[in-house]
Amino acid sequence: MYLLRLALASLANRRFTAFLTAFAIALSVCLLLAVERVRTEARASFAATLSGTDLVVGARSGSVNLLLYSVFRIGNATNNIRWDSYQHYAQDPRVKWAIPLSLGDSHRGYRVLGTDHNYFEHYEYGHHQHLALAEGRPFADDPFEVVLGAEVAEALHYHLGDKVVLAHGVSTISLVKHDDKPFTVVGVLKRTGTPVDRTLHISLGGMEAIHIDWQNGVPARGEGRVSAEQARHMDLTPNAITAFLLRLNSKVTTFTLQREINDFRGEPMMAILPGVALQELWSLMGTAEQALFVVSAFVVLTGLIGMLTAILTSLNERRREMAILRSVGARPWHIAGLLVAEASALAVVGIAAGVALLYACIAGAQGYVQAQYGIYLPLSLPSAYELSLLGLILGCAVLMGTVPAWRAYRQSLADGLSIHV
Repeated sequence: MYLLRLALASLANRRFTAFLTAFAIALSVCLLLAVERVRTEARASFAATLSGTDLVVGARSGSVNLLLYSVFRIGNATNNIRWDSYQHYAQDPRVKWAIPLSLGDSHRGYRVLGTDHNYFEHYEYGHHQHLALAEGRPFADDPFEVVLGAEVAEALHYHLGDKVVLAHGVSTISLVKHDDKPFTVVGVLKRTGTPVDRTLHISLGGMEAIHIDWQNGVPARGEGRVSAEQARHMDLTPNAITAFLLRLNSKVTTFTLQREINDFRGEPMMAILPGVALQELWSLMGTAEQALFVVSAFVVLTGLIGMLTAILTSLNERRREMAILRSVGARPWHIAGLLVAEASALAVVGIAAGVALLYACIAGAQGYVQAQYGIYLPLSLPSAYELSLLGLILGCAVLMGTVPAWRAYRQSLADGLSIHV
């Protein structure tokens, strides 16, 4: 205990250098824990991009590809699904609700999604959170109404009542636009931190209306064109959709219905479990995830090396101090123990300050991070894994403290009292 008191007194005597060293360790510890917590919660938030859905159904392709275009709005479907195939399963008594999804158009780089009222009632993300409107209302009977995701409205400065012209295809710059059938903004969704924020939502009837006079992927010209007013009075039931989401009445029937859909004879379709596909997709990004952790670990190592450098640098200045301690009865292992205690004290203070700084950052940025990126950072106690990381950092600091301790141990009394020119 007296060695610890002596070490603290010695650090207090060199308070400025000790403060900078502990502060460097605190920053590196805070960064490591922040990266680890964000990494953990990002994985959880990624897995919760879509919740409350038992099956995602689309044209037969790869599970990751189906997940990418139906949930993340990335890429394109290999084929569409007939409307009667969707109705066949939407009306199945085992199905609680079904949400149709129709993709293919865009607006200034943002994807357009055609769906129905079930999307606003049943679509869930995160911890079973439902979509909510920041202003306005969902689209209704008029096919030319659009509900914007939060990011779309903010980035493009759209407000209720503004007119929006959609474009055919998904490129940023499209040469074919539906200028004759503009949509009116009737609602803006609250931010979710999911691909919903980057999506324009229209009704299936609206998706059908803007393509009703198209033939073989080309808009009609002259007398063959159908105006927006004419389209409002036409049958806008879609012939095909891109994919659909299913929620079942019982989880027990999930695998049975999945096999039935995969073996459906009407047309080639595939049903996937979103949780499994999300984990498969996340595993593809595992290299970047681990690289981020390695970088933060090297930052911690740099902080500990800085501590080692500070102690080693001070050794030459403290030779006379060590010699005086030896002359009053201190043994070599006392001197070594003193330096190890100093390194341990610096590490403990740095780790404690780093944890405190982490919680201060989380408290200040928690709401913003959740709103902007959909990542919830809880103010919870450190997990067992985080505690093991902190223990490892402390162990490395003590181990590094043995280097200057060994050098001090080998210094003799005569060397400490001699005059160096």
